[in-house]
Amino acid sequence: MFAGKPPTNIGVNNGRLTACPNTPNCVSSQAPASDAQHAIAPLPMSGDAATTMANLKQVIKAMPRTKIVNETNDYLYVEFASKLMGYVDDVEFYLDTASNTVQVRSASRLGQSDLGVNRQRIEDIRLAMSNLT
Repeated sequence: MFAGKPPTNIGVNNGRLTACPNTPNCVSSQAPASDAQHAIAPLPMSGDAATTMANLKQVIKAMPRTKIVNETNDYLYVEFASKLMGYVDDVEFYLDTASNTVQVRSASRLGQSDLGVNRQRIEDIRLAMSNLT
């Protein structure tokens, strides 16, 4: 119902995910630490890249209303839809082997506030990933 149009500016460019917009409905592990509104810690890798990706996909597939849109060996793009109104959030994961972390970005397509949904989703994924190791 309120899906909006998929973004055209996502993906990894020179090891970086797209920066969050000025709206408060986005979090990114690559936002500056001084940007408390958008900054969130990256996820730790759980073993090698293949194991981490497999674990990440397992966690995501267990979550409701998810759709994996694009995946490579080191990148995953997922759409999450809200239950009531069908709002779609675009969530990206980039396996940054140089820092041994999974860089994340979660952003709402529409509106201003997300009532903390994007941040909470990443923290839920972080907890689920930690329970797999």
